[in-house]
Amino acid sequence: MTALAKYRHRLPQEADRVFLTDGDIETCLLLQDGPELPLHAAFHLMREARGREALMRYYERYIAIAMADGLGFLLESPTWRASPDRGGRLGYGRSDIIAVNQASIRLLLDLRARHESPETPMVVSGCVGPRADGCDPGQLMSADEAADYHRPQIESFDEAAADMVSAHTMTNIPEAAGIARAAKRSGMPVAVAFTVEFDGRLPTGHTLAEAIEEVDHLTDGAPAYYMVSGGHPAHFADTMVGSWTRRVRGLRANASPRSNRKLNASPALDAGNPVELGRLYRDIVRQHPQINVLGGGRGTDHRHIECIALACRDVVEALPWRRRVGHIAVGHEQAGRHF
Repeated sequence: MTALAKYRHRLPQEADRVFLTDGDIETCLLLQDGPELPLHAAFHLMREARGREALMRYYERYIAIAMADGLGFLLESPTWRASPDRGGRLGYGRSDIIAVNQASIRLLLDLRARHESPETPMVVSGCVGPRADGCDPGQLMSADEAADYHRPQIESFDEAAADMVSAHTMTNIPEAAGIARAAKRSGMPVAVAFTVEFDGRLPTGHTLAEAIEEVDHLTDGAPAYYMVSGGHPAHFADTMVGSWTRRVRGLRANASPRSNRKLNASPALDAGNPVELGRLYRDIVRQHPQINVLGGGRGTDHRHIECIALACRDVVEALPWRRRVGHIAVGHEQAGRHF
């Protein structure tokens, strides 16, 4: 089925288009739609029509923002936890895991068929999460072990005709390298997104520079690009110095400047300040104009994405190749009313 993958060999976000993507899918679904998410697993909603409808509504909130502003949109599947270990804890066998990953891609393909336009190209990405937790690497695998572990999920994305793979909240180098190798073997482009702690380093203590350079070394530069997915801009913006930053094309930062560990321990959601988050994104994009995939991490929802797009508008319009962010439907005054 790979011939049906529309953007497999020409990802439009690798050119000069600005792309939005979504925010914290699990938290948004819990707070806004109220479905049960055992183990915080969004993919579990795929088992029933009511859950699939909740997922469609979730994505359509973000699609509407991108369409209103003539931006591209990156559709990330709800499969961050749809792996053997996580799925097994919910009673999913190997064939069930493959089926739910493929069904998740088909849902996104249906959304694209409904909403894509020349002004808003939509790339379908299969989302892979870490084997352990998004802020604790647990027992590290080798790169080969990681490739073997994640290969079935990645192959399911390939068979379902996803355009690419996105590996989010990666906590360590070997696992990121293994995912990149598995994607390469399936002929799929992959974006690797590392998470950082309060000090701007991965949970293993490596810097972003060390992680990106080592994964490129271990995989012969297999990732199409890298992202920062997790952590707040205040944690990593000052560390983005050097030639390695040219490999970073996307941001999915947390809403709150609190550390991941403190957020995990907190009983309440910390949504931070969406307007301020947008300003911080603007500052980073101004310094690193190749960054053109803009989404949110923990605690973010459609309000944050609106504010990010609005804050970055003037910056991207001024870039040499004049990437265009259209007229945002929500203004500064309107955005402020959310808070």
